[in-house]
Amino acid sequence: MLIFKQSFFMVSIFFMIVILIPVFSGFGQFFNKIAGNLSEGIAINLMMGIFSVSMICSFLAFFIPLNIFVESVSIILGLFFFFYFRIYKRFWNFIGKNKLLFLPLVFIIIFFGSFYPFILDHFGYYVPTVKWISQIGLVQGISNLDLLLGQMSVWHILQAGFSNFADPFLRINVMVLIVYLIYTFEKKSWIHLFFLPILFLLTQSPSPDLPVIAFSLIILNEIINSNKNCALLFALSMFVFAIKPTMIWLPIFAFFYSLLILKSNLKFTVLGIFVLILFIFKNSWTFGFPVFPVQFLDLGLSWKPNPQLLQNSSETAIMKTYDMQYQYADIHKFSGFEYIKNWLFLNGIKGKIHLLFIMSLLIFFVYSLKKKSKVIWILFISIFIKSVLVLLFSAQYRFFLDVFFVITFILLNEFFTKKISLVIFSTLSVFFAGFLSFPSVVTELLPSFKLGGFMTGFNVNQFYKPAHFELNKYKTHQIGNLKFNVVKNYPFSFDTPLPAISPQFIQEDLDAGIFPQLKGKTLKEGFIWRKISQEEKLKIKNVLEEYSKQSLK
Repeated sequence: MLIFKQSFFMVSIFFMIVILIPVFSGFGQFFNKIAGNLSEGIAINLMMGIFSVSMICSFLAFFIPLNIFVESVSIILGLFFFFYFRIYKRFWNFIGKNKLLFLPLVFIIIFFGSFYPFILDHFGYYVPTVKWISQIGLVQGISNLDLLLGQMSVWHILQAGFSNFADPFLRINVMVLIVYLIYTFEKKSWIHLFFLPILFLLTQSPSPDLPVIAFSLIILNEIINSNKNCALLFALSMFVFAIKPTMIWLPIFAFFYSLLILKSNLKFTVLGIFVLILFIFKNSWTFGFPVFPVQFLDLGLSWKPNPQLLQNSSETAIMKTYDMQYQYADIHKFSGFEYIKNWLFLNGIKGKIHLLFIMSLLIFFVYSLKKKSKVIWILFISIFIKSVLVLLFSAQYRFFLDVFFVITFILLNEFFTKKISLVIFSTLSVFFAGFLSFPSVVTELLPSFKLGGFMTGFNVNQFYKPAHFELNKYKTHQIGNLKFNVVKNYPFSFDTPLPAISPQFIQEDLDAGIFPQLKGKTLKEGFIWRKISQEEKLKIKNVLEEYSKQSLK
């Protein structure tokens, strides 16, 4: 039985905000002195700080763990810049002008961030990634240990850099939403208040979906308002892509906007190309290929994953496209018409999302025809390219949710006045508070909403304690030169000491007749895979049988 441990007062989330916002603001101002400013305002300054610190952490993680020493230096430097450039005056003025509305909204954001995490990736991918980076750093060939860890998103690298002291409960997304809120007030772009409650569902975990949606909408708003800083627009767009590659439409949009609308020469791409190179090198280091999980541009690296495991991953992605309602063999037999029809008319809510997605693209296309704006046409083409790529590789609904935000922003931006936005914000906030507080009602109304079974609902302790899971049950085993830990009575190794392997991946390794091994003598030196003997196969079977017996108890 999973233990719910709520250690520390909820003030820790507030403490995280009080520390990280000045730190990122300080770094942002320092970066602006070097590379120029995208736009005036606290929010853009914070965004530049997040960008610059993320790049620094990504570079450092190749060589050292992002431990408390690195975090302490980052905090000290950020606070130094914050006070040296007297940025606190801007905050004081901003809060003084907006406190009656801004501060209650900040409290609401913190409230939603205090719920228990319920996204499965939080336990299977986010937390393990943060642990590896904060304790070891980026590890060569770590996808051989656990294929999912090959992603190592830039967002989780940043989260790892502040997970030792400032944000141990991994609520950095709460801070991002406050940055997004500040931007809304500064630019008086009130449509963002409509988006805010939807993003509340992503504040309990360091989900990369939240920052890429918030940052992409900020960049989109800057471009629509004719921001002419091509270099930073493209660099920040590439940063969003580095956080989550399904956001490929944004750098495409920023690139062609700069080239075709602003008539810039290609020098503006230098900083963005640096971000792209760092992204490709990071993926090649951890996964063995330039873009996770695509087997594109095989460089013949010795630490790339086993081909059978990659094939399994590819087949699973195709089945997830159809919400696991069809087997891969059946999907493989689909005709072109059946491939589209079965995807559009899936049983449950996901089929309805797919239909809405196609309808949204058609509406956006008609709007582009009527608007006759070069910027809108470039945006539509960028979105269309991204949509085609997603449909070709893995058309899971979560990979194109950002498109709904973009199209809504373009179509309804002028409709959302401050008054209308506040009314809708209040209504949606109450709705999503009920959604998170009473998940049993949600699962009854929407049986196909599987995540409802992982939501714990409202707990009055949330008003003063952060919601936090702890299990800490595992057993240690050894195969070859690898001593590893396996979780007990749970499928995910979110708090199992490193190196941990989830039972699912042990089973996949066994089926493939392989097992991960250390490249050298330490975890930092990385992992490769090798074929296993019959004796080792029996030993692995015993590990899995023991886990199954424990899970049944």
